[in-house]
Amino acid sequence: MALASIKPSIETEIQIRKSTTFAEKKIGNDGLRKKILKKGISWQTPFPGDEVEVHFSGHVEGGASLDSTRDKGVPFCFKLGQGEVIKGLDDGIATMKKGERATFTVPPKLGYGEAGSPPLIPSNATLVFDIEMLSWSTIRDLTGDGGILKKIIKEGEGWATPRDGDKVLVKYEARLENGLLVSKSDQDAEFHVGESYLSPALGKAVKTMRRGEKAELAVKCSYGFIQNGNEAGIDPSILSDSNLTIQLELVSWRSVIDITGDKKVLKTIVKAGEGFERPNEGSQVKVTYIGKLEDGVVVEKKGTIEEPFEFKTLEGQVNEGLDRAVMSMKRGEDALVTVSAEYLSGHDISGMATNCIEYDHSFTDDEKLVAKGLRLSCNLNNAACKLKLGEYGQASRLCTKVLEQDPNNVKALFRRSDAYLKISELEKAEADLKRALAIDPDNRDLKLKYKELKHKQREYGKYEAGLFNTMLSKLR
Repeated sequence: MALASIKPSIETEIQIRKSTTFAEKKIGNDGLRKKILKKGISWQTPFPGDEVEVHFSGHVEGGASLDSTRDKGVPFCFKLGQGEVIKGLDDGIATMKKGERATFTVPPKLGYGEAGSPPLIPSNATLVFDIEMLSWSTIRDLTGDGGILKKIIKEGEGWATPRDGDKVLVKYEARLENGLLVSKSDQDAEFHVGESYLSPALGKAVKTMRRGEKAELAVKCSYGFIQNGNEAGIDPSILSDSNLTIQLELVSWRSVIDITGDKKVLKTIVKAGEGFERPNEGSQVKVTYIGKLEDGVVVEKKGTIEEPFEFKTLEGQVNEGLDRAVMSMKRGEDALVTVSAEYLSGHDISGMATNCIEYDHSFTDDEKLVAKGLRLSCNLNNAACKLKLGEYGQASRLCTKVLEQDPNNVKALFRRSDAYLKISELEKAEADLKRALAIDPDNRDLKLKYKELKHKQREYGKYEAGLFNTMLSKLR
């Protein structure tokens, strides 16, 4: 009775084995044959350049055994399609899926040919290999010249990747080839794709990565120079001639959309909206928003969840930048919108805020102290707006107001020097820059502005010399 109950299960197993036997098939036109012994667990196959890890054993057809990684217990790793193994294996392994096991019959043309490989492999030998695909790491050449090679360590989620202008959050560690640490993000680092951050390799790599992906970058010295990230204090001349290895993780990113096409109104999506519909011109919209200056000072607040602020789009009820941004939004979307002065459309927020606190006679001493700080902040931000609008006289006067209250304000000195430079008041610009550099000698922006001043002074000197020579020639 027990044997009778077992018999059907044995017959069933035999049928299953028969049904899962795979026919041998040809690969290409050069005689390579493949027979699957065990199916793989995915649909993907490796690409040329990928680093594959396999177990294999091989023998000459009808002859001697060659080698076996299974006997050694250590898998074999190589880069696919790079000529590191015979062509028959390069071609055959490229067809395998993860977890798949197969035998490959390799003709002499795709093996060792007429020369063979004495003493084990005779001339014109056909070889048979039993291969099991364990895994592979995808390696991509991001520059086309081998300058930045990316190897995926951990696959990311979804399918989307960051685009130019998006704000990405990453973790990274950069080392020289000898293992010496050059730079490391102690916390998550944030930058806009397309910006020059640490190394050009980071910006190129993140555009190919998915959320949560981890990768290793092999970076040639021509692409690997470090900017403002040499914590180890390594000689810059050594860095400029050294290749780098960078461990990089894309933690997350926020999509940044150029609303106006000139980067003057930028929208960073904080929370995605619902559906596909967006407001049209003249739509009645309900929003809540907080308007802040660059340094975080709140100057305007409209609407609450219970009582949203209502307005009609493109009716001049809010500044043009906000109008355009709202028209790009979906229902329920949250966004951070940055509006340049050109799109404030007469809504002089900094000026409005300054006027609110210009007269502080009725304020307490504590309130007067706060008001003074706000006045400085508003005047500085207003000066920045005036510079962008080309109103250089107004910009310099606003900075002077700040300096009357705070003589060592580096931002005010910097912006006033910029205004003076634009109207060719070079001596005044130099005085402000020298004063600012005395206060903050390591300020990179000040150094660049001073370099710009010196260039302008040289150009002006050449112009004056030419003018003087012209005058002399007329007097002769």
